[in-house]
Amino acid sequence: MLKTKVESLLFISNKPLTVKTVVNFLKKEGEDVKKTEVEEVLSQLKEKYNSPDNGFQIIQSGDNYQMVTNPDSADLIKKFVKDDMTGELTPASLETLTVVAYRGPITKAELEQIRGVNCSLILRNLLIRGLVEASENNISGDTVFRVTVDFLKHLGLNGVEDLPDYEKLHTVENLEQFIENQSAVKQEE
Repeated sequence: MLKTKVESLLFISNKPLTVKTVVNFLKKEGEDVKKTEVEEVLSQLKEKYNSPDNGFQIIQSGDNYQMVTNPDSADLIKKFVKDDMTGELTPASLETLTVVAYRGPITKAELEQIRGVNCSLILRNLLIRGLVEASENNISGDTVFRVTVDFLKHLGLNGVEDLPDYEKLHTVENLEQFIENQSAVKQEE
């Protein structure tokens, strides 16, 4: 069961994970796990994936581990990502980008609470496109998302403050009121 959990965390993470990060997260979730157990699982996963006939590999740099695609598939992946990233944004991606722009820096959990759906894949695509960036909050240690300079340049803005109605929509109270008003309008229609 531990192996499945560590493998899942590696798969879903958009950045390298340290053993300490994995251990701390699992403990926070109620798991009784030791650093040596996670290190053993990571070793087993590297053995499982790091062969030429697998599409995924687990790379290690110091204490950082990340699941990546097989380097032999690099050209194929580049073409696929280019095709995927040059198309228009989906309505869900636009909605997510709007929330990040108006509420950033925002955690994934806060974003999902506002949108009401899982945003992992959308965030990954926005990160790949260079429209949002992730950083660690120095106080809480959570990963927070904000729009990039490229996003602002594309829209011709000097800062997110230049977005329409930014001040009204940036605060939590106004956002909740706006969402309630939008829900009421939709119910009347």
